Amino acid sequence: MPVDVTLTEAETDALRDWVRRTGIGSTVTGVEPLTGGSQNIVVRLQVDGRPMVLRRPPPHPRPTSDNTMRREIAVLQTLKGTAAPHPELIAGCEDLDVLGVVFYLMQAIDGFNPGTEIDEAYIRDAGMRHRVGLSYAASLAELGKVPWEGSPLAALKRPGSFLARQVPQFMRLLESYRHERYAPESFPSVHLLAEWLESHRPEDTEPGIMHGDCHLSNVLLRRDVPEVAAFVDWEMCTVGDPLLDLGWMLICWPDGPNPIDVGSELAALGGLATRPELVEAYLAAGGRRTSALDWYVAMACFKLAIVIEGTWSRYLAGQASAEAGERLHASAENLIELGTRVSKGDNPFV
Repeated sequence: MPVDVTLTEAETDALRDWVRRTGIGSTVTGVEPLTGGSQNIVVRLQVDGRPMVLRRPPPHPRPTSDNTMRREIAVLQTLKGTAAPHPELIAGCEDLDVLGVVFYLMQAIDGFNPGTEIDEAYIRDAGMRHRVGLSYAASLAELGKVPWEGSPLAALKRPGSFLARQVPQFMRLLESYRHERYAPESFPSVHLLAEWLESHRPEDTEPGIMHGDCHLSNVLLRRDVPEVAAFVDWEMCTVGDPLLDLGWMLICWPDGPNPIDVGSELAALGGLATRPELVEAYLAAGGRRTSALDWYVAMACFKLAIVIEGTWSRYLAGQASAEAGERLHASAENLIELGTRVSKGDNPFV
């Protein structure tokens, strides 16, 4: 479930003192929760009447929560002035004496999230629904072209082969779900897909910025024209292989196979761009070409399946709802099945 929590009165007072000390403004008003991701708190507010959004860790932060915020701050600093759609960073705060966690303020984007709502203009006009997908793909290509060397984001790049790390890293994540009621061996098809991915791994190419979780719940669309206003939820962003973002976008696109059920209401209206059209728009905008697209699509299936399988493990441990656990477990199994089809030359995503 999304984290829908606002600031306490004491936190609002501390934030007001901080914005005064930093010269951002003098008043903080209109504080209200803004539905965001499932891991962090997103709050809408105004500083001297200027709309802003505050993003911070959940009420009970994980050990990695502050570093996640630092990552997101570095991303927005790196993207400043580029063609990749993003919210403008206003200021970040690593002083734990303010809110007890790292947080940041960013520009409030005038747009809507197609994972949760559909603007009336898109309901009326099939042409807008079609063209916005092309803008989405082109915007993803722009992100992959952003220079990162010497930027704040450069510190996140790990040495060695990015692609070679992927399967071992996510198999370790799957193993971390183990407890007395969940055994990773109960997900046997994952291992077969992992073996194929390892034996067919392409060579690493020039590193680039990747969002890491690009689907329709993580974008805001403009209301007046069919364009992406901003990518949001940058917590999985890194310097890696942007082609994995392309694979991720293709498996999450709600046209035909829709394994995570994001954007279904928009898709039900008809007229969305096809996946081949998305790839064409991505390449036309300068996105990377590859002869190994099937591998990137299968890898996206593999990674996303393991990420969402964690909710099934938590449900079995009594830490998540049956509805969420069962739904996401079914999606994870579906993703592995689809990834296995891709590995056998039957790619339903292109």
